[in-house]
Amino acid sequence: MAAAAAAAMEVCNKGVTLKRHVTGYPTEVDMELVTGTVRLAVPPGSTAVMVKNLYLSCDPYMRSRMTRHEVPSYVPDFVPGEVLTAFGVSKVVESGHPGYKAGDLVWGMVGCEEYTLITDPESLFKISHPEYPLSYYTGVLGMPGLTAYAGFFDVAKPKKGEYVFVSAASGAVGQLVGQLAKITGCYVVGSAGSDEKVNLLKTKFGFDDAFNYKKEQDLNATLKRCFPEGIDIYFENVGGAMLDAVLLNMRLHGRVSMCGLISQYNLEQPEGVRNLFCVVTKRIRVEGFMVTEYFGTYSKFEEEMAGYLKDGKITYIEDFAEGIESLPAALIGLFYGRNIGKQLVAVARE
Repeated sequence: MAAAAAAAMEVCNKGVTLKRHVTGYPTEVDMELVTGTVRLAVPPGSTAVMVKNLYLSCDPYMRSRMTRHEVPSYVPDFVPGEVLTAFGVSKVVESGHPGYKAGDLVWGMVGCEEYTLITDPESLFKISHPEYPLSYYTGVLGMPGLTAYAGFFDVAKPKKGEYVFVSAASGAVGQLVGQLAKITGCYVVGSAGSDEKVNLLKTKFGFDDAFNYKKEQDLNATLKRCFPEGIDIYFENVGGAMLDAVLLNMRLHGRVSMCGLISQYNLEQPEGVRNLFCVVTKRIRVEGFMVTEYFGTYSKFEEEMAGYLKDGKITYIEDFAEGIESLPAALIGLFYGRNIGKQLVAVARE
């Protein structure tokens, strides 16, 4: 009987591994769907937890982890042959940790697979607002939400009436920065890569104006049209030509909150910035940040963002891919702008 019970706890576990390190644009063949088995138990005497993954987040920073770095990067490189990791929403199925029990809903770093053994459960966050879609914890109530909140309020330090520009504005982070800026009383313009996304920015997210950067021949002229008085805050998600044009249009003592540079991630030779002297003449503050440094403030953020959702002050758009096997295509789609809103994978809906 005992042997039968133990055997019953062995289940199929599909996951996605990195086949080889990547240069240039990643493709689906750089990843592999593998099928193994896992025993739904934790090692005796350990404080590990076994979780069933419900939703997995696809985020641009994962691209950096697919490259082999001679000098260690800010996040460890993925190891070929090993399952990728990502932020995910999960349900605890077995626990050796006193702080977790079977049935608890959590979010944090998990394997890109159906079940993951978490050996450091202190890294997980308990979900306090299950009344919202659980998928929100890969986005508005998870890492991207905290990224938008910290990067806007703590780094950019906005004031009512300021002029704010957000690039990649319909993405997981950008859509929230724009709405937080409107709540603060700022004038907000966003850029995106399709007319459909531009329409969303203006009609769904309440941006004052927006433009499709792919249709603009001269970004400097576009920004002058959108911001005749100049830009106080630039929330930077893309880099490249957009950053160069923004620097020409910043106001005195403007702030650039450097969140990401998605236009550069697949280039073997990153583009330079030509207009850096503007930082000197306009006394611009350019500051990068890492969301992990703000994880200690998460519970305060979660309550505030949940309040905005409840009051209808924040709305959020998600782009679902179904099943673990869809993860490679969903992740790669980020770098071609295929996603509308926050890209995530529904591994198991419950």
